[in-house]
Amino acid sequence: MLFEAWQKDGRPPVPTAQSVGAPAGPAQTAVPTPTQSLAAAPASAPATTAQPAPTGALQRGETVRVETDLYVADINTAGGDLRRLELLAHRDTVDHKKNFLLLQEVEHTYIAQAGLIGNGLPNHRTKFTASAGAVKLADGEKSVSVRLTAPEVAGLKITKIYTFHRGRYEIDVGFEVENKNSTAVTPDAYFQLVRDGKAPEGDSAMLPTYTGVAAYTDHEKFVKVPFTDLDKGKGDYPKKANDGWIAILQHYFLSAWLPKADAPREYYAQRGDSGLYSAGVILSVGAIEPGATATLVVPLYAGPQEQDNLAKLAPGLDRTIDYGRLSFIAEPLFWFLQWLYHWLGNWGVAIILLTVSIKAVFYPLSAASYRSMARMRVVAPKMQRLKEQFGEDRQRMSQAMMELYKTEKINPLGGCLPVVVQIPVFIALYWVLLASVELRHAPFMLWIDDLSRPDTLFGVWFGMPIGLLPILMGATMIFQTYLNPEPPDPVQAKIMKIMPIAFSVMFFFFPAGLVLYWLVNNVLSIAQQWQITRAVEAAKPAHGK
Repeated sequence: MLFEAWQKDGRPPVPTAQSVGAPAGPAQTAVPTPTQSLAAAPASAPATTAQPAPTGALQRGETVRVETDLYVADINTAGGDLRRLELLAHRDTVDHKKNFLLLQEVEHTYIAQAGLIGNGLPNHRTKFTASAGAVKLADGEKSVSVRLTAPEVAGLKITKIYTFHRGRYEIDVGFEVENKNSTAVTPDAYFQLVRDGKAPEGDSAMLPTYTGVAAYTDHEKFVKVPFTDLDKGKGDYPKKANDGWIAILQHYFLSAWLPKADAPREYYAQRGDSGLYSAGVILSVGAIEPGATATLVVPLYAGPQEQDNLAKLAPGLDRTIDYGRLSFIAEPLFWFLQWLYHWLGNWGVAIILLTVSIKAVFYPLSAASYRSMARMRVVAPKMQRLKEQFGEDRQRMSQAMMELYKTEKINPLGGCLPVVVQIPVFIALYWVLLASVELRHAPFMLWIDDLSRPDTLFGVWFGMPIGLLPILMGATMIFQTYLNPEPPDPVQAKIMKIMPIAFSVMFFFFPAGLVLYWLVNNVLSIAQQWQITRAVEAAKPAHGK
């Protein structure tokens, strides 16, 4: 964790590009002419196309505001970019009175762009004309559209169309191309996301989460492309395919282009000279005969990482929820946690019942572990006498201890192995509680109004949030050390006493949901261990002294 914090602190700031004659702002994408049309390539191998790359500053135009039941979106007529996306159902990470901004260009750069590739064809530097200055989804309407018309060029009438749907986080972004020429044309289109490398607001070095590019195809499956790889000019991701999607991920949210399957496409991800990153896809609009009109629409998902919804949108899109390598355990745990929530209506209570359920499943293993530790406590006086008898002779001391274990029928590893078996489940649950957007801003009770943020009941002292839950958890850990047998090694004994304090300090920074889980688990462990220890010590005379 210290290394992760050091990396973030030492990372150079993202430079801001300035272009002559243009106001300062985030980068725009230079769109070179493709070397070959995708439409001319066979379906199994799309042709190589020159990739757009962010290089300059955004132009300014008029803003078209779109209001729906889920979004407040700003589309700029300069390039027809989607430059601001406010999620009405989610609050800001720091200021809960504000709505969450996923796409924006003020505090940092994160925008969606689309255009056609070719000399004179409209791209994100083209001045479009909007059909309206503001659009609102009326009651009873299922969708609303914004049409942006580009200046006619070379006999082509091109319109960029945004369509927002009620109750859906998918935005259809498309082009309508009318060919007024006497010859057929085969234009290509690009759809990309442009972002700086700034970590999401509220991201903690104590709990690092992934911010970067991700791609998926049926052949290569889910692939992450960190910004650090793009800084080095490399990145292992599928370049060409007939299916899949490409996205930019951050904690709890993502934006992804979701082209329809069975169409050749080329994915790209790169870092521009201005320090901005672009990730996108290039597709062919298709051959357009004289007098004909063709359309190409690519859905843009921009919203929360809700597991059920993502799984329905595109294959592998639910993989963007980062449960780590233990996702095969984490996903069933989340399903059960969600089922408990639908039954109880409170995520905090659901976490408590989930912890109790897991503890019940592992009760036999935990009992074996605590029984072994209880027996170690019983023979602790004998071990102390051996230590006094053999002094610094570690070899004879070890031999005597092994004889004692054999006589008392104690397995010194008996207290460890059952715990090791449970560790993967605990780690998987840790990631479920950390990565699930459903717990973001979810209240529990009393002062805990957000299970995804640290408990701050007593405020923030010197940058450290101070809450009651971590203090209680630390107290339970200290109490557990007195139930456990004291290690014979003095250094190890001191470490075991220091660990609860160190863990308590670390848990001050953890989300309240995680601390709640750990606290409940500790309380149940103490109750189980106390009961077993009392039973073993009560049977002590039967084993002799």
